[in-house]
Amino acid sequence: MADSGPWAALAVTLALLAGPAAAQQQPLSASDWLSGSVRGPVRESSAWRPGDAPPPRPDARPQPVATSGAVGPVQVSRLDEGDPDHTGIQSPRRAGLPADLWSGSDPAVLAPMVLATPARLEAMQALLRRVLTAQLAPPTGGQGARGQLFLARADRLLDMGALDEAQALLVAAGPGQPEIFRRMFDIALLEGDEGRACAIMNGTPGIAPSFAARIFCLAQTGDWAAAAVSLHGAETLGLIDERQAVLMTHFLDDAFVDGTELLEPAERLSPLEFRIHEAVGQPLPTLTLPVAFAQSDLRLNSGFKARLEAAERLARTGALPAATLRQVYGEQRPAASGGVWERAGVMRTLEAALAGGDLTQALPRAFDEFRAAGMADLLAAMVAADMPAAIPDPEAGRVAELLRAWSGLADATVPAPDPAMEAPVPPVPETRRGEALLTAMADIDAAIEGDLARAGRGIAMLRALGLDRDADRAQAQVVLLPQMTAPQ
Repeated sequence: MADSGPWAALAVTLALLAGPAAAQQQPLSASDWLSGSVRGPVRESSAWRPGDAPPPRPDARPQPVATSGAVGPVQVSRLDEGDPDHTGIQSPRRAGLPADLWSGSDPAVLAPMVLATPARLEAMQALLRRVLTAQLAPPTGGQGARGQLFLARADRLLDMGALDEAQALLVAAGPGQPEIFRRMFDIALLEGDEGRACAIMNGTPGIAPSFAARIFCLAQTGDWAAAAVSLHGAETLGLIDERQAVLMTHFLDDAFVDGTELLEPAERLSPLEFRIHEAVGQPLPTLTLPVAFAQSDLRLNSGFKARLEAAERLARTGALPAATLRQVYGEQRPAASGGVWERAGVMRTLEAALAGGDLTQALPRAFDEFRAAGMADLLAAMVAADMPAAIPDPEAGRVAELLRAWSGLADATVPAPDPAMEAPVPPVPETRRGEALLTAMADIDAAIEGDLARAGRGIAMLRALGLDRDADRAQAQVVLLPQMTAPQ
């Protein structure tokens, strides 16, 4: 009983810290995996951690008393932060979008539209990234919460695996809000930079992370005793679920290093749990996880096949530049055949052919291999600009022209569109143009399922909105899509 005092104090402290986090509802997000690492409080809470001096009681603080009638020193405090919905990392002019794109729209309507807008055509991927990262005026209609659209934009970038752009957007808004902070924390974990993740946590007072995240960062900073005490207290008070407690115990106790017990991953894996599985020597494959997790496999300490597969997944969503994918293909010789190895092999052969000037065999073979994998568009993005103006072989010349036309190069020839795509240009919307744009992008995406009439209406709306270059690029890719797609 003599030792009950410290544990009782710890229990009270943990309960106080857990109160706001336990009461918070999970926010709307298309990225279900995002919510598990850090949950912000509904109100500002203590930044106290085990090992720190106990925070003073509010009623114990000395009250200010004037000692004279002289004017005191001016106190400076930071005003409330601006509307996150106005945050962006490129100007409207650079993005090619009207600054008042969201005018008249309700954030509660726009947010789910942003999360659900598909972008499978390369042209639409580029347009969507501009929409998500542009610094546009906040929406002016409806009663949606301030910042709701901003979080949807960040989550859509995360869904695409575009961690760098998502992080830049979040940094521009600042980590002071819990929902922004926890996304920055998860991005740091996905990039394998645990030190930065914990530095973000330690440098952001007033934001209470989950107990698992706090315990993790205590261990990362070398305070293993405080981490163990925190885990024991949280587990005793039921503030951490059983599965997480087992995972954190394996992480903290080196007695499990040589054990044979395999830890079952959660059905909805958070970046923190993913990183802890790696830390305890049981790394998880990322192919079945959301594409953002593939960023972890791009690190140089990953195997070549894992890097190849991750680079392809990210390039397909537009999160990884085609030039980077091309570099990854050329890093090593393929270790086997079939699948990703085959594509790496034909790319090495194509690189040699480009250097030698004879594409007769290498280009058609590479095109067939990438088209069979549904990646002919990536091949175009990698090599179209390097195609010579004249190729003697008819088949190689046809493929080269197709790749150049798909990439929108100036001197490439695009066939006339199917009559089913013809649609009159609608009148310019006076308001809620952002909703019209997102709807048009979804309509254009329907061409992949063969709905050319709907795609034509979407392209016409892009023209009405003044996005002629995007409309031309989308139209060309819809027209060329049958040639870029492998026969069924």
